[in-house]
Amino acid sequence: MKKDYPIVFCDALVEETRRRLLGEGIPRIEKCLDLLTEEEIWHKPNENSNSVGNIILHLCGNVRQWLGAGLGKLPKVRQRDEEFSTKGGLNKKEILEKLKKLQEMSEDVLSKITPEDLLAIHHVQVYEESGLSILVHVTEHFSYHVGQITYFVKAKKDLSTGYYTEDLG
Repeated sequence: MKKDYPIVFCDALVEETRRRLLGEGIPRIEKCLDLLTEEEIWHKPNENSNSVGNIILHLCGNVRQWLGAGLGKLPKVRQRDEEFSTKGGLNKKEILEKLKKLQEMSEDVLSKITPEDLLAIHHVQVYEESGLSILVHVTEHFSYHVGQITYFVKAKKDLSTGYYTEDLG
């Protein structure tokens, strides 16, 4: 039984990452996008804030870099400065397509993770991180920014996002 523990732990951690990122995070972003106009997606409340569009581009870049390139060994293609400097040019349909591609890439990488991958050290940006650390980072970072998007939508629209069944009644 002791030999199986790393496999069980690995499977549980990957499944929880999948649930939080793909089962909760991306659907919540999609719901928020549905509630916003094209103009609202790219609205920056002030110079020290980011638009919902910028946050989504940032999440796509971050997950591709940390999960895709870091853990999945995919090519590094991130252009971080553009995630924040983009002021529009992508419509809702194009943003949703980026999220769909992110979901497909994430699912592919998550489906291949082994216990050895979780314990191994991987190079991400200027960091040396374990696979475990990468999954924790991606999950908490994604969730943090989904919260920002949710807050913007609630503040802008004065409505419940209906994420929880008690909100739907």
